[in-house]
Amino acid sequence: MTIKIYGEYIKLSQLLKKIDEVDSGGTAKFFLQNKINKVLINGKQTTERNKKVYPGDIIWINNIVHKVEKE
Repeated sequence: MTIKIYGEYIKLSQLLKKIDEVDSGGTAKFFLQNKINKVLINGKQTTERNKKVYPGDIIWINNIVHKVEKE
């Protein structure tokens, strides 16, 4: 799945909201800290909701691959 962003980057919590994985920043924090969910950015696991995601990054969210592209 391709995710289009308008700016230079998007925060991981905003990206999770954009793809309807969560519905708020607080939910994003819980989602990322929950051991059941696995989120990787370019192959590295992260639990930081303010992590910046840039065009060209590959995001794995529970084994579903998303590619970030600039709009």
